Amino acid sequence: MKKMALVLAAVLASGMVLTACGGSGNAAKETTGNQASTTTTTTTGGLDLAVQVGPDPETVDPALNTAIDASNIILHAFETLLTFDENNDIVPGQAESFDVSDDGLTYTFHLRDGLKWSDGSDFTAEDFVYSWKRLADPMTAAPYAADMLSMVKGYEEAAAGDIDALAVSAPDAKTLVVELASPCVYFDKIITHASMAPVKKDVVDANGDQWALAPETYISNGPLKMIEWVPGSHMTFAKNENYWNADKVTLNSLKFVLMEDSNAAYSAYQTGEVQMIKDIPTEEIPSLQDSPDYHLDPRLATSYTIFNTQKAPFDNAKVRMALSLAVDREYVANTLMIGTVAPATNFVGPGISDAEAGSSFEEVTRKNNGGDFFNVTDHDADVAKAKELLANAGYPDGAGFPTIEYMTNDAGYHKPLAEYLQSCWKEALGVNMDIKVVEWSTFTPTRRAGDFQVARNGWVYDYDDPSNMLNLMITGGGNNDGKYSNPDVDKMLNDANSTADVAEHYAKLHEAENMILADAAMAPIAYYNDFYLQDPKLKGTWHSPYGYWFFQYATMD
Repeated sequence: MKKMALVLAAVLASGMVLTACGGSGNAAKETTGNQASTTTTTTTGGLDLAVQVGPDPETVDPALNTAIDASNIILHAFETLLTFDENNDIVPGQAESFDVSDDGLTYTFHLRDGLKWSDGSDFTAEDFVYSWKRLADPMTAAPYAADMLSMVKGYEEAAAGDIDALAVSAPDAKTLVVELASPCVYFDKIITHASMAPVKKDVVDANGDQWALAPETYISNGPLKMIEWVPGSHMTFAKNENYWNADKVTLNSLKFVLMEDSNAAYSAYQTGEVQMIKDIPTEEIPSLQDSPDYHLDPRLATSYTIFNTQKAPFDNAKVRMALSLAVDREYVANTLMIGTVAPATNFVGPGISDAEAGSSFEEVTRKNNGGDFFNVTDHDADVAKAKELLANAGYPDGAGFPTIEYMTNDAGYHKPLAEYLQSCWKEALGVNMDIKVVEWSTFTPTRRAGDFQVARNGWVYDYDDPSNMLNLMITGGGNNDGKYSNPDVDKMLNDANSTADVAEHYAKLHEAENMILADAAMAPIAYYNDFYLQDPKLKGTWHSPYGYWFFQYATMD
């Protein structure tokens, strides 16, 4: 056995350091809006903090959520087997260590002593067994199921309805055994994802889909527990006294103020109602960039435009490529978005590793291909290619091309980008476009249902492997909203994901990315950063490049 011990002391030390120091899309979500809010008494003596990381989530059920906003909430309430620290290193979560068999097919996780749910009941390895089988269950309809579990032995049978076929077992209360169908070189990264968090069986069984709608039933196992939810206003969490590391949690309460309007969020920040906001009015950014409150942090994410490939004329790759090439990515990044993002030159952006330690997938792509897919310094050449492609598709100078509709939500730069695309495609290609602005609460369900022609999209990495981005384009994938399908791409990605050879894994992913870009499966626009405002006196928090903020160890000077 290869021993993969993760040191508990690292987590404890980070908690002590953070305490000593202190002395805002992927996707949109909605709630049903009919749940009752309930308040319970919080503990005293800690910090009462209010933050804005997004509007009402569609769901805070770990298995059903696909939104980064809701993930920020979920990861404060729940804890996975392994998690990340402030340095973005994998550290123990509910498991204090794990072993991997020599063939890379069996993972054995050893849980901590004395784990509890927030209601004080015992937490065991069987809770992970139930939760992962629930994630795989087709009746759950979890968008992330295949992404997270397809490498686990028995997943195909589980996805077909035989959930007990999933090779996840608990030989005792503290041991979880996972058998893989094929090696997965990034499995330890996958299990940190919010969808892999455990949920409480008896609560879910008793309440069905309603379990995640009220504090009384939103039983969790992480540092915080829900105590109040007023839809359209706020969600409040309190310190979970039953969390294994509760002594290091410095918060008394954490209030997520639910706002979509960036002006409202900015006003709340200015008045001191909240101490951190993710959404800043774009017109305010130039005046804020030199302020100690303003932060611009890297995020492992790509913003892109998707086409509904099942609807004409977007079923034609030449049309998709023409629309993609017509976009001036350098202008979008550095003028329209005033340098808060970087122009996308490929699909997989900077910060993602390659086979060699310390290497960059993007840099290897550039070396292998003799340059980037999009040459952002010569936009005129791209426009000329776009005109030629559109003419070859049967629409010279846009003649005969139908008026198309672009769907977006009105947050951050999404609407200004839509207006730019409307102007860009009209001027460069003669294509007319209408803009459809949809409320955040319904945007993602509408897009997932395929009720669009062209739409904004974006993906924040769930783990440091390019497959996490490229797998979005697998036929039938739960997050493949454009319904793109290419059997050759599917084969390349499946081969990459099932090999134990790290070099082969990355080589095939490079080939897959080239195929996806050549097919214009989507149009990459920009590589994201997170820009936000935070009270300079607020210490002990950190921002993850996966787009999460962590507040459980926060203090205020």
